Amino acid sequence: MTANSKIRVLVVDDTVLYRKIVSDVLAELPDVEVVGTAHNGKAALTKIRILKPDLITLDIEMPEMNGIQVLEHLRRQKADLGVIMLSTLTQEGGAMTMKALELGAFDFIPKPQSGTMAENRAAIKKALAPMLRAFSRNRILKGILGRSPRPAAKAASKVSRPAIRVKSGSYSGRSSIVAIGISTGGPNALARMLPMLPKNLAVPVVIVQHMPPVFTQSLARSLDAKCAIKVKEAENGEPILPSTAYIAPGGKQMKVVAGADGKQRVIKITDDPPENSCKPSADYLFRSVADHYIGRATGVIMTGMGSDGTAGLKQMKQNGAFIIAQDADTCVVYGMPKEPIEAGIVDVVAPLDKIAGEIIKTVK
Repeated sequence: MTANSKIRVLVVDDTVLYRKIVSDVLAELPDVEVVGTAHNGKAALTKIRILKPDLITLDIEMPEMNGIQVLEHLRRQKADLGVIMLSTLTQEGGAMTMKALELGAFDFIPKPQSGTMAENRAAIKKALAPMLRAFSRNRILKGILGRSPRPAAKAASKVSRPAIRVKSGSYSGRSSIVAIGISTGGPNALARMLPMLPKNLAVPVVIVQHMPPVFTQSLARSLDAKCAIKVKEAENGEPILPSTAYIAPGGKQMKVVAGADGKQRVIKITDDPPENSCKPSADYLFRSVADHYIGRATGVIMTGMGSDGTAGLKQMKQNGAFIIAQDADTCVVYGMPKEPIEAGIVDVVAPLDKIAGEIIKTVK
């Protein structure tokens, strides 16, 4: 695909309603061409061979051959194809979505659970349009770099370059907390990075991963099974403990506040409005870390669309934090790290497999 060509999309769903909704939404987007539809996974594989789309939208739960089985087949075939999942807002749907992302899906959108057809169409368009733009930019970038656009598997398999120290000198403090902001490509990136942190990390980790409700709980469970540190979905009022990672619940905001004794820090979950169209928002979390951990915090910004996190990182930096950003080459979408790097507030730019090592240096 070139900068001037359209993204060719195949729509795969076992319901006529969603095939129509998604096809209609895609038809309205510039630089997108719907090349066909399929009603199940087996039909999709046949049409992929014939139509050679750049991207498929893939229902996760289908008869005969579900979305996971389609992804497993595409992975075995090393297909040069992007996949956006349509997932149900259930625990089973959440667990299957985590598996789909591990298998290389670019991203996912939850299927609306209620509302009119017009409302559902608007919700899907709002979620799908920025993903298509990000996918298009990502393909163009990877094409320029001479690489396949399936970064989840490809970028991770490459021999990594060393981290680049942007700021001279070393971090003089010792961080008492690590705060991470991440979005598109995040579940895979976290599944690679967090297991590299040791069980005796001795500081807490607070994470905003842009996700809707239910899915953050599935993500926490998936990561907890892989990591030496404990990983959980954060709960309102719980004390922040060392060697534990707290993931902000989808559809809520998370911040750090002082406990009743004025010394202990605790999690506060709120229903405050979205920031940067994000709920949870990295900026919202980072500001609280800046306030409560002056001169002793590490901020980490990783793969994702948009610029959520930049303003909060600036405040953390002003209050003496050490800032780590994921490099462009290992990001699924080089959005969230780009602005902090260009703003000159980042201390280290690191490829994905070097981020954990850089975090450890700041907490020793």
